[in-house]
Amino acid sequence: MSKIEGKKMSFVLGITGGIATGKSTAVEVFQKYDFPIVDGDQVARQVVEPGTPGGAAVVSEFGDDILQKNGSLDRKKLGRIVFSDKQKLDRLNQILNPYIRSEILRQIEKGKSEAPLVIADIPLMYEGHYDHYMDQVAVVYLPEEIQLERLMKRDNLSLEEASKRIKSQLSMEEKRRRADIFFDNQGTIQQLQEQITSWLRQKKFI
Repeated sequence: MSKIEGKKMSFVLGITGGIATGKSTAVEVFQKYDFPIVDGDQVARQVVEPGTPGGAAVVSEFGDDILQKNGSLDRKKLGRIVFSDKQKLDRLNQILNPYIRSEILRQIEKGKSEAPLVIADIPLMYEGHYDHYMDQVAVVYLPEEIQLERLMKRDNLSLEEASKRIKSQLSMEEKRRRADIFFDNQGTIQQLQEQITSWLRQKKFI
């Protein structure tokens, strides 16, 4: 890697996967070793909180019906609207992208000043072209049929609802093809954790 005044720069590892493929479980391993985590989902929630420009922009587009009584976003209601209409989902992403991107990049830079390894946990890594900001990208992988099963069970969704959510993202096979690193989550949680720990040791981060 390049050096600045003899000092090694931080390595930014992007973590992606599909909905219900175990990405959060994978990120917990990095958390255990105190590496800074930039959580894309958390950022996406922050930028639509009551009183934020992002929140106001979403309400302006989709109407007051998507608000709960306390003024916060009814994420389930918004989800039902956008996951049943690709144009609306694209529009939501278009509205929120500038707010989310600038906050994610700010947090990555902050992390780089604090640790040799920064983890960027971003579900829409390729869809949002965040891979350009990463040194490498790791995918937490499951075949789609197992992903579908786990999502239905986890979120109590019908087959149709779960399929819509999965199809709104880039396919797992395409993510696997593009990724630099492959963490297979078809086995046990312990097996997934061991793969990640082995990568950290191999790269001398632990």
